[in-house]
Amino acid sequence: MNKPFLFVLACFCFLSSCSSDKEERKKERTIFRYNELGIVSSLDPAAASNFENIWAVNQIFNGLVQMDDSILVRPCIAKTWEQSADGLKYVFHLRSDVFFQDNASFPGGKGRKVLASDFEYSFERLFNQSVSKAADLLEYFDRNASEGLKGFYAKNDSTFVVQIKKPFPAFLGILTMKFFSVVPHEVVAHYKSDFGRNPVGTGPFCFLVWKEGQKILLTKNENYFEQEAEHKLPYLDAVSISFIHDREAAWLNFLKGNVDMISGFDAFNAKEVLTSGGELKHIYKNRFTMQSTPFLKTDYLGFLVNDGSAAARNSPLRIKAIRQAINYGIDREKMIKYLRNNIGTPAVHGFVPQGLPDYDNNQVTGYTYNPEKAKQLLYLAGFPDGKGLPEITLSTTKQYLDLADHIRFQLSQIGVKVLIEVVEDGAFREGVANSKISFFRKSWVGDFPDPINFLALFYGNNFSPNGSNYTHFRNVRFDCLYDKAMYEQSDSLRRSYYYEMERILIDEAPVVPLYHDRVVRLVQNNITGLSVNAMNMLNLKMVKKIN
Repeated sequence: MNKPFLFVLACFCFLSSCSSDKEERKKERTIFRYNELGIVSSLDPAAASNFENIWAVNQIFNGLVQMDDSILVRPCIAKTWEQSADGLKYVFHLRSDVFFQDNASFPGGKGRKVLASDFEYSFERLFNQSVSKAADLLEYFDRNASEGLKGFYAKNDSTFVVQIKKPFPAFLGILTMKFFSVVPHEVVAHYKSDFGRNPVGTGPFCFLVWKEGQKILLTKNENYFEQEAEHKLPYLDAVSISFIHDREAAWLNFLKGNVDMISGFDAFNAKEVLTSGGELKHIYKNRFTMQSTPFLKTDYLGFLVNDGSAAARNSPLRIKAIRQAINYGIDREKMIKYLRNNIGTPAVHGFVPQGLPDYDNNQVTGYTYNPEKAKQLLYLAGFPDGKGLPEITLSTTKQYLDLADHIRFQLSQIGVKVLIEVVEDGAFREGVANSKISFFRKSWVGDFPDPINFLALFYGNNFSPNGSNYTHFRNVRFDCLYDKAMYEQSDSLRRSYYYEMERILIDEAPVVPLYHDRVVRLVQNNITGLSVNAMNMLNLKMVKKIN
């Protein structure tokens, strides 16, 4: 062969090899796909107040600290920290290898190093109520304008200091929430109110595209700082979030393998997929796996007990004995068995869910099904067998109509007539928050892993619409215990306050605790490394997918 021919042949082989390598790399790209039945309204961590937003935001942003799968606080951008002897000051020491994701707002388009001043900016931004949904959590910071206190400051580029008003043992757990993620000031200044549509953080995945109502696509952050052993995270090349709001259509997409995970008991037809014992039916066991663990979530019925509101003024539910009777008149065991295929735990030990570290639910005796006791209470309230008791309206959303109907039937057996009112989601939230609804079905998901987060729903200073006390329950002893528990440093003493607070709730019955939920996910068999935890946080940085 002559030399020119050999040169052409070599070039041909090289180009063929490059093309082949390119196709091979394309085939090897791993994209994790999950469907969101709800709506993502913003990718700004300051607006991360619902699961749909939080899950997506968690892939893009980091904070000082993070929660592990045992719901314990671990380092993140802060590699270490110290707490002062009086419990009022936290000093965080930042890693030196954390960079914001690339964006045109940075010089040369390259993401810059994260500094302590970026946390100062990000925390300060949360006090802007037009941007932030974190208002309830900001009261802990020691801010006093007259004394020049902001509650936090950058001591230098690598040291961030946080000051709180009083010692609060659960404070680090609050800082794991996505609200407290770090954001770059120059990118926020560039996009202004559109930052939630053009997010830039430090997380394992970067925002790529958002097709309204159809898809959000995130791509691998090649400069992410965390590692597993010697391997840089994440393993996935991309994350794709679809928005198929029809449950059956989403389920079919999962069966076809077009989606890698669907999440939540309401994301599929439980009677079709699960046995009565809450396990996967045999026909599905080889097709995908089910992940499940206790969820820090309590589903309940709430009574508006504040006599000052129009909805409560003439309601028979202002009578404690009637509220107690309703609590005794509902069979929670049967509800879990027949409506939820044994997914969940009957709330017979109070309002605080199972799964919180060092919290013994058995210290509290709640309500169990006792129709005879319910009838006795109705008699004592002046309504023997329910005679003379006005019809009570239970307001709910369409999603929980079957549960409401089950409750209606059970209460009819003790003489309590219930009318079910199905309200559109937005109107329902507004009605409950503004005390327009006297009897409602609602749930509470833990923001951080401490009982105080659940008991805050009954604190007298947390009345809605500014707080989360939707029942407008107020009890002097309860509020006193709440104030003491907030800042008690002794774990055992603080728990004793919690137990007593729950016993007050059982006696006064401003709510009917129904059940404590479980995290439920259906996951394709080619997915590994997807962890599950009691906070139901979606962490994709460790996930691997076999194509």
